[in-house]
Amino acid sequence: MKFGIITAMQEEFDEIEKIMQEKQKNEILGVNFIEGKIENKECILVQCGVGKVNAARTTQIMVDNFEIESIFNLGSAGAINNELNIGDVIIGKNVYQHDFDITAFNHNKGYVPGIGDKIECDKNLVNKFENIIKNIKEKKYQIKIGTVATGDIFLTEEWMKNKIRIKFDADIVDMECGAIAQVAYLDNIPFVVVRSISDVPNGDNAHTFDENLKLASERASEILKEYLKQE
Repeated sequence: MKFGIITAMQEEFDEIEKIMQEKQKNEILGVNFIEGKIENKECILVQCGVGKVNAARTTQIMVDNFEIESIFNLGSAGAINNELNIGDVIIGKNVYQHDFDITAFNHNKGYVPGIGDKIECDKNLVNKFENIIKNIKEKKYQIKIGTVATGDIFLTEEWMKNKIRIKFDADIVDMECGAIAQVAYLDNIPFVVVRSISDVPNGDNAHTFDENLKLASERASEILKEYLKQE
């Protein structure tokens, strides 16, 4: 059995590939998967690309072709909780799709038929990460359990940031996690998300994202390595 690791961006992928050993590439339907080991644990690493459709497609290809015991979504995210700073890390416990809207039919914003208002990350995985956080003696940055809101938009507007924060009590926003979580849920595979802050929606955060993507990628990779070391 293997751990499936999914990133959206090349920079996120690269930081995880750096800590892999015994690597072997496997291309399926034009998607490149890297099989290898991290801390002597067998892992499958893949870059899905940006957005929910890319994320869902890649996740299902992974599930169909590899015997994975759990799925990790790693990478960067935008902070919508004002207590978070660049480089801080959120371990997701709940995932919403903030752009899914069938409120015209008397459902809550984010409600997905057959799924519900949200998807809960696997409690066992979240608890393991929580224990790892407690055992890290010198924390250079915040590592918190929190909530993720996903949508097919790179969020830049502060008013929208505040609206999503209030509506979903979310800590971070991204563009893939909700889709990966939904596929994992439907396929009955344990899922968890680890995202590090690259930017804060403020009208100019595309520039900030570019500046901090590598840092956020490194932080997410560090937490993954700590997890697999103790797994």
